[in-house]
Amino acid sequence: MKRSELFLTFLLLPLDILAIFMAGLAAYTTRFHPALADIRPVIFQLPFDRYLAVLSLVVFLWILVFALAGLYSVRPQPLKKELVRLFIASAASMAVIFSVLFFSRSLFESRFIVLAGWFFAVVFLTLERLAVRLLQRTLLARSIGVHRVAVIGKNKTAEALINEFQHKGRLGFKVVAHFKKYDSQAQKSLEELIKKEAIDEILLTDQNISREETLELLAFTDAEHIAFKYTADLFAAAIGRTDIGTYAGIPVVEIRKTPLDGWGAIYKRTFDIIFSFVLIILTLPIQVFAAAALFTEQPGRILFSRLPNGQKVLRVGQHNKNFHYFKFRSMIKDAHKYRFDPAFVKKYGNEREGTPLFKLKDDPRVTRVGKFIRKFSIDELPEFYLVLLGRMSLVGPRPHLPEEVAEYKPHHRRVLAVKPGITGLAQISGRADLDFEAEVRLDTYYIEHWSPWLDLSILVKTPLVVIFRKGAY
Repeated sequence: MKRSELFLTFLLLPLDILAIFMAGLAAYTTRFHPALADIRPVIFQLPFDRYLAVLSLVVFLWILVFALAGLYSVRPQPLKKELVRLFIASAASMAVIFSVLFFSRSLFESRFIVLAGWFFAVVFLTLERLAVRLLQRTLLARSIGVHRVAVIGKNKTAEALINEFQHKGRLGFKVVAHFKKYDSQAQKSLEELIKKEAIDEILLTDQNISREETLELLAFTDAEHIAFKYTADLFAAAIGRTDIGTYAGIPVVEIRKTPLDGWGAIYKRTFDIIFSFVLIILTLPIQVFAAAALFTEQPGRILFSRLPNGQKVLRVGQHNKNFHYFKFRSMIKDAHKYRFDPAFVKKYGNEREGTPLFKLKDDPRVTRVGKFIRKFSIDELPEFYLVLLGRMSLVGPRPHLPEEVAEYKPHHRRVLAVKPGITGLAQISGRADLDFEAEVRLDTYYIEHWSPWLDLSILVKTPLVVIFRKGAY
């Protein structure tokens, strides 16, 4: 999902709250306006501070009904359908509010305020939703938020969809490539488009493609982290969650890579910002102590953030994009170069030989202080800053080195669909004792079955794993 779509989806919530609140103020102001008071005198008492308290409850109930009615769905819907749903949900909100406010006799003595509030709310909410749609179309006109699509298939379905996307820019799709079928040449061209970041998703319309070819194409989109959609008349096997949209009268099915999309992404990022900031404050004394101990043992850099050649330490993040990584230094100076020294590797052995990873059981490069801070994962405390910056998440697959990721097989790249985490399902299920394939399976399960409760469960169990040095699962 595009960032602009996420932003506009998130924007609806505060704007709806503002619209309903302003509607309530408009109803109250209108009722007590001298012009109306002269026509229909006010014969009841309703102090403004008491009205604000009631109005806050009304706003909360209204938003709750809107959420249950699906008015904050991350998936686009026709404007007419959205406005009809908005009107029905507003009517339902008023029914709920009438039921709750029945016991507030003072407010109900002014039926005008209640009815005027409902009227203003419908008007303000409609205008607000239209303004958001106008903003979205303005952004699309500037190529912001446009989905760049490669269509695979040479048939009437493909032609209809391409024509629809070309003539209806408001749908937010732009066809950048069209292939008759999915073969090695098409895959090569797609890889070139992905390298240039010129494509966001693949739309398959070929009804004659085999099940094996479909799964191969699905695996390709998983590895390259681009969306995969197919027309609904394609009866091939599909995995994961699906969403269905209709374009040119043709049902189009999208396979969702992870629940960490839409509101899931918004929730997780908000959670990361709040709790990483809190954890930075709470662990600050430990960070200062660790920094002082490391500097005393080896004067110089206290963070592992640069390689011996002066280049930044990199890790691979979401969607295979590198980011500058750092943590407390726990090894001797220039330790990184030893992993590429054949004599050193032969002498101490790589426990994960045959996989993209590198690990020594009793690593001679680790210092005395380094062993202590590694034992209790203190060396990873600076990663909280990376979470706050948005490069990592509190929970997710561990970030790996670019040279390790370069050796990944296609199914390994599935773990790059989300931001890497400080802890994760693999870490609480055996830490570094798991073999690489088991780690990938656990991380893939996390990506496909993410939920806020799963994150909380992992975070609660992580300290236990660190203290007792064993998996929680």
